[in-house]
Amino acid sequence: MVADIAAPASGASHEDILEAVHAVLEGERDPIANAANIAAVLFGWLPDVNWAGFYFMRDGELVLGPFQGRVACTRIAVGAGVCGTAVATRETQVVPDVHAFPGHIACDAASASEIVVPIFRDGAVFGVLDIDSPVVDRFSTRDRELMEAVVSAYAGKF
Repeated sequence: MVADIAAPASGASHEDILEAVHAVLEGERDPIANAANIAAVLFGWLPDVNWAGFYFMRDGELVLGPFQGRVACTRIAVGAGVCGTAVATRETQVVPDVHAFPGHIACDAASASEIVVPIFRDGAVFGVLDIDSPVVDRFSTRDRELMEAVVSAYAGKF
């Protein structure tokens, strides 16, 4: 049962996190409900993360979706900031130091590094998964693989 999923007290492996994501997706097809639960899992289970959530494409721009963390930017133009760059390039963006990223949008001044993974539906970018950290160079190659696997599981439900 989804309500029984709680972050382990001593931390979780990438495999544990992906298993928890699959568990919250089990039997649910609604993209908003699934995004909300995935954001909760990632925010609660990943160490050194201060924001985890989704933006969805609406009328040619990214619009804030379900998230965990501080109040966020509501709309982001394609090509703007890390999220908009992920949409424009159609590629995962791993930014070790957001303050060195040209055009970074500082929704939370505490964020120091970021990973953004585009979500595809029928060949078009549907949205992005965005994770921020207050730690410089927080996201590794393994983190990228995990987030891409999370997005693949999420996109597989619609």
